[in-house]
Amino acid sequence: MEGRAVRLQGLRKTFGETVAVDGVDLEIRDGEFFSMLGPSGSGKTTVLRLIAGFETPTEGRIELAGQEVTGLAPFERDVHTVFQDYALFPHMTVEQNVAYALKIRKVPKAERLRQAREALAQVRLEGYGSRRPAQLSGGQRQRVALARALVGRPRVLLLDEPLGALDLKLREQMQLELKALQREVGITFVFVTHDQEEALTMSDRIAVFRQGRLEQVGTPAEIYERPATSFVASFVGTSNLLGGEAARRVLGTDGTHSIRPEKIRVLKESAIADEPGHATATGTVAEVVYLGDSTRFLVDLDAGGRLTALQQNLETSAEDVAAFRGARVRLAWHRRHTVPVPDAR
Repeated sequence: MEGRAVRLQGLRKTFGETVAVDGVDLEIRDGEFFSMLGPSGSGKTTVLRLIAGFETPTEGRIELAGQEVTGLAPFERDVHTVFQDYALFPHMTVEQNVAYALKIRKVPKAERLRQAREALAQVRLEGYGSRRPAQLSGGQRQRVALARALVGRPRVLLLDEPLGALDLKLREQMQLELKALQREVGITFVFVTHDQEEALTMSDRIAVFRQGRLEQVGTPAEIYERPATSFVASFVGTSNLLGGEAARRVLGTDGTHSIRPEKIRVLKESAIADEPGHATATGTVAEVVYLGDSTRFLVDLDAGGRLTALQQNLETSAEDVAAFRGARVRLAWHRRHTVPVPDAR
């Protein structure tokens, strides 16, 4: 049985009349990259601060590696937190920043310099030790913050939207680097983000938060392919929700159903999807969005409602897709890609 790095039981946190975290039960395994995903105000950052010890729970229990730490101060917990703003000391060199925590713990100078240089090598910043933070790029400063967090070899590394200040290209690069680094060092990473793609790219498992509660916990594939609620279906990636009369007419069933846009094919209205197990619906293309590598079709169904389909531009140009606007089409998808989800609360 895998060990538990973090265990939360009945965790609740209120600020006056505001309930920020409402009865969260969660287990995070040793050595996994675990993401807490949700919109602003969903409670994910508050949960991270409760694990770190920066906030005290109103109710509930926090365990790290099987030991209760609910009442312990942050410095008494075997965790380290990396923030979005890096929190580097501008008057110190990179090496001094990384070695600072070891200095506070009175590690001998030669040993702390050795460990600091080793940590900088892990994040590919060999030779940058004598520079100041102001002399580094945003991505390099992020790596210094990671090296400083890793140098003490904490059992759990908490990351509060650490890539949020980076531009898109650098952010995507750092996502891959961060995941590779986590695999290399084997430390449990608990990562907070509001970016769905980021969570799907990096995580072993994801917890989706909404209004202080957990909506679903699962692997990226489980969260994306089998959303447990309408909120998860609509928040994680792009999803179509088909319900009511439209679901009855198209699918022959009641309830709300999720269909991912990339699972839907756009055909001529006269086409018949003759493969067994397929659902089809006719409609009119209300809008076409050319995205370069793909095209998004927004189709108003004859049965009611609207579905979005995403089609790769294998041989299609912007001029070609523009001709679809106002056209009659048939949408087709395999029924196994139609996932029933509970109606939104």
